Amino acid sequence: MTRRVSEITHRSVPSPAGRVHLAEQGAGPLVLLVHGFPESWYSWRRQLPALAAAGYRAVAVDVRGYGRSSKPAATDAYRMRELVADNAAVVRALGEESAVIVGHDWGATIAANSALLRPEVFRAVGLLSVPYTPRGGPRPSDVFARMGGDEEFYVSYFQEPGRAEAEIEPDVRGWLAGFYAALSADTMPAPGAPDPHFVGPAGTLRDRFPAGPLPGWLSEQELDVYAGEFERTGLTGALNRYRNMDRDWEDLAAYDGAPVTQPSLFIGGTLDASTTWLSDAIEAYPVTLPGLVSSHLLDGCGHWIQQERPDEVNRLLIDWLAELSGTH
Repeated sequence: MTRRVSEITHRSVPSPAGRVHLAEQGAGPLVLLVHGFPESWYSWRRQLPALAAAGYRAVAVDVRGYGRSSKPAATDAYRMRELVADNAAVVRALGEESAVIVGHDWGATIAANSALLRPEVFRAVGLLSVPYTPRGGPRPSDVFARMGGDEEFYVSYFQEPGRAEAEIEPDVRGWLAGFYAALSADTMPAPGAPDPHFVGPAGTLRDRFPAGPLPGWLSEQELDVYAGEFERTGLTGALNRYRNMDRDWEDLAAYDGAPVTQPSLFIGGTLDASTTWLSDAIEAYPVTLPGLVSSHLLDGCGHWIQQERPDEVNRLLIDWLAELSGTH
């Protein structure tokens, strides 16, 4: 049933970091939406009204370090356990006992770990773009250091505090435009071009961004919203997520190989490196996501899936949510 819904409202609620800013629309079962890098609650602007119209209380957060949420100074304040605690605190602050959690990019990994660590709070989990990969294997920094030969993988490039900030912060808007374009289906570099996930010797990520127009899903005004947030906050809080991957590996040792057993959903894009590089993770879903309800790869879609294909993603999300509640 589709219904009239109120406008998006904004507020901040208490969290272990101080406060979490959120955007909320609709009434009904709680669906918590968690963004990735380098975005904000605004990446769910096309999902909030659709979920609200379908009868859900849709809440999109600014992850710790982003937007109007608190930004602790310590690098280790951005470890996965802390972000999971923030999500659980949001559910409590909203007066709810449980929620469905849906994440994109880093938000997908945060959502999966929220379901893994706090199953009593997060009763189902939707993952967009980045597949679930259980904790395991060698230390992440060692894995990333071996990638790319004489080129440097972007995650390794992000590790040293201040290094990526020095590239990005002098022209936040231009850098974001290039980064979004590099991973969008309609503007990504042609096959055979230098890979924008890697940095050449003495180079920068921006060296490999396409120089053409914005992707079709992103207007100049929408880019202004993203740029305005990061111009105000800087990028350190966002980049600190990458700087905790080894800490997460240590923190989550007890969960080595652990499956996420709640009902789950995966939606990826066929042109997204997150799905092509991690195709083995998708194939492992019968073991790692035994509660998987449905899995979808959108043909010709890039990384920014809920913004590139909002109508398709909304339909898949709403169908999945209806199936969870038995109203499908």
